[in-house]
Amino acid sequence: MAQKKLRSTKKSAAPHEVIDTKTENLLSVAPPVRRLPMSATKIALIVLAIGIVAVLVVNKGMFVAAVVDGKPIFRWELTRVLTARFGKQTLEGMISEQLISEEAAKGGVSVSQADIDTKTKTLVDSLGGGMTIDQLLQFQGMTRADFDSQLKLQLTVEKLLGKDVTVTDDEVTAYIATNSATLTATDEAGIRVEARQAIFSQQINDRLQAWFAQLKTKAKILRFL
Repeated sequence: MAQKKLRSTKKSAAPHEVIDTKTENLLSVAPPVRRLPMSATKIALIVLAIGIVAVLVVNKGMFVAAVVDGKPIFRWELTRVLTARFGKQTLEGMISEQLISEEAAKGGVSVSQADIDTKTKTLVDSLGGGMTIDQLLQFQGMTRADFDSQLKLQLTVEKLLGKDVTVTDDEVTAYIATNSATLTATDEAGIRVEARQAIFSQQINDRLQAWFAQLKTKAKILRFL
């Protein structure tokens, strides 16, 4: 009689148990996942972005001129309008200042702050009435820096063109005789000084147009506006 095969009492593993066991084995063997360090380029970009945001927050006026009911007026819009309305006039003024500055450098002509202060006092005194320079600038709608800049330009031109200008005593006497009502000085010496300066300024103005036209002719100026 054949012996019956002994049945195994050990149960076979279910399919999902086999998969789970393999997974556990793989996880136990696989090395831990490491995060790659952030590259220097990414760090630089993040720092740059933070810097740009900081600049925008701190220096809003560089980019936004005004905000009306929550709507910004950007500075480039303001610049565009100003350029369209006053650009050519302003550019010509800047060109003139540059030409005069170059000519002064060639001729060794300079204007000091003391020259500007002296001219300012003379100008204020000629107005009379005890007006101060601040009151004068407020009336003209100018800042002190703009005033000094314009005065420096005027004095530079006077020094450049006034090297060979002479005013005689006879010219001063004749000027006083015909323009006494416009002179503000009260003493004889002051009147003659004021008259001499007025004649000198007039002679400078008579030469200015032709001199400046010659400067422009000699200069190489390219305009893109």
